[in-house]
Amino acid sequence: MPDFYKVLGVSRSAGDDEIKKAYRKLAIKWHPDKNQHRRAESEAKFKEIAEAYDVLSDKEKRAIYDKYGEEGLSGGVPMGGGGGAAAAGPGGMGGTRTTFHGDPHKIFAQFFGTSNPFSVFEEMGGGGGGGMGGMGGMPAMFGSGMGGMGGMGAPRPRGPRKAEPVVTKLNCSLEELFNGATKRMKVTRQRLQADGSTLRPEEKLLEIHVKPGWKAGTRITFENEGDQAPGVVPADIVFVIAEKHHPRFTREGNDLVVKARVTLLQALTTHTQSVRTLDDRTLSVACNEVLSPGYEKRVRGEGMPISKAPGTRGDLVLRFEVVFPSHIPEDKRDLLRRALPA
Repeated sequence: MPDFYKVLGVSRSAGDDEIKKAYRKLAIKWHPDKNQHRRAESEAKFKEIAEAYDVLSDKEKRAIYDKYGEEGLSGGVPMGGGGGAAAAGPGGMGGTRTTFHGDPHKIFAQFFGTSNPFSVFEEMGGGGGGGMGGMGGMPAMFGSGMGGMGGMGAPRPRGPRKAEPVVTKLNCSLEELFNGATKRMKVTRQRLQADGSTLRPEEKLLEIHVKPGWKAGTRITFENEGDQAPGVVPADIVFVIAEKHHPRFTREGNDLVVKARVTLLQALTTHTQSVRTLDDRTLSVACNEVLSPGYEKRVRGEGMPISKAPGTRGDLVLRFEVVFPSHIPEDKRDLLRRALPA
């Protein structure tokens, strides 16, 4: 006697969406037309998967199965005592047999909206259809919300597929990400003519408004601006921010880090460190503490703008590098010994 939850690979607390997702995956994997080399095994497995889905996707059948197992669905539940409505089976009719006698291929067709399983497999593998290439995910027909047997609505018509996004880097300098900038990118794409089948190349200028504080990895999407093809929704064009190397500053989150080289004398005494900012100001930072190698001094609010909190900024971090003298005369060493604690 199969455990329907184990058949679908879900827990007993699985929700409707999880059950649909499990059936979707297994039905495709074990469809007999996809497993010609082991037809008998796949037919049996395909039927078992359909039976499990038929029961677990129906609230009444699932309740009976959870309480009495497959015997309850077969009308073998004792009718006396505390059986109640659940013991009587769906509709409250004692002994009604609800064992699966359905057609697993019909369940498949109703679920996916097609009686041709190969159309499903072709889309999954990215074959055919307007030069789409590999589709990096499920086709639209695999979306949630499609029911199964018992509570399933009418099959949804399959609309055109959407082409895979075209993703490209958008290199930005640290100054552009600090101040904001407008970038213009020329793209060439194939567009359909009035006859609905002829294609011709077309250039378009896309304008990107880079906001202050954007980070590497920020994505800017232009919907449906990619190639057109008959029966295919045009691809989105996606630009991904990439940060150019800067000769002075390194970005760490919302902070700007600058290396500050100081002499040993400056490290041990007071001095003022000058820093030229990304917006062309000169900051004078007083350093009154002893500066050890790697010591960090923060200047609050002088880092990168924070895009999600307008008007706020990260910090400027001075990371000190102490330059030691290559030679100290002996008389100067004596002075150091007297001046510095042991």
